[in-house]
Amino acid sequence: MAKIIECVPNFSEGQNESVINGLVSVAKSVGGVTLLDHSSDASHNRSVFTLVGDEEGIQEVAFQLVKYASENIDMTKHHGEHPRMGATDVVPFIPIKDSSVEECVEISKKVAKRINDELNIPIFLYEDSASNPGRKNLARVRKGQFEGMPEKLLEEEWAPDFGERKIHPTAGITAVGARMPLVAFNVNLDTSDITIANKIAKIIRASGGGFKYAKGIGVMLEDRNIAQVSMNMVNFEGTPLYRTFETIRMEAKRYGVNIIGSEIIGLTPAKALIDCAEYYLQVEDFDYGKQVLENHLLG
Repeated sequence: MAKIIECVPNFSEGQNESVINGLVSVAKSVGGVTLLDHSSDASHNRSVFTLVGDEEGIQEVAFQLVKYASENIDMTKHHGEHPRMGATDVVPFIPIKDSSVEECVEISKKVAKRINDELNIPIFLYEDSASNPGRKNLARVRKGQFEGMPEKLLEEEWAPDFGERKIHPTAGITAVGARMPLVAFNVNLDTSDITIANKIAKIIRASGGGFKYAKGIGVMLEDRNIAQVSMNMVNFEGTPLYRTFETIRMEAKRYGVNIIGSEIIGLTPAKALIDCAEYYLQVEDFDYGKQVLENHLLG
């Protein structure tokens, strides 16, 4: 496979095993595409799939997954900790090999149009596909969530990029776009006080004056009765994972709270973790390209 494009769709279902298994079956049904990973979280009530494929296959699998989700996920009955606005909440396309962001932007627009034409689900374009700067940030696009979206779509500046100014009655609205790879990185705290996680997340995220390439929210993990700082690191080299981790540790101490663990959702570039190892081990003059065995084996 010469050209490789990644797609990481997020679905508003993390509890119903039958629906999740159905999504897996669809993800494996399209030629030229490989399902690398999928993870589901009951508290977030959300599933994240990671697929790679050629240009034709990745477009087809993205559409078929959105179609299946629209037929099997009812947003009027959905409850979860993670913000969401549609059965398929977001569909990003990411260049991996011999492809570019510009190509992924074109792919995202083709898929967005097909979703609207065939499924009648309205679409916002976001990140590098955004039709204007105000739509680059997914958090801003999704603000209001499923319940508030009917009123939001009537506002002058929030007409969908594809579709009418009304949500699909059960599938809501979906964001489709192109972006560079990100790391979904969560840090768990030994407290059940969600306000502490919210305060820390505000300090961490760029929109709150924090790190330029970090997005963050506070989330309550009901099954464990702990609060979490849930982050998207949109440029792990510009803002390394260890930098947000240590800031969260420091800020949590203000409230007598400790970090009890962290997690990566889906897949991550190896270098994001190597950078953390280099930092914590205080490795001097480390050369990622030359000193990591796998880099030589994989060529």
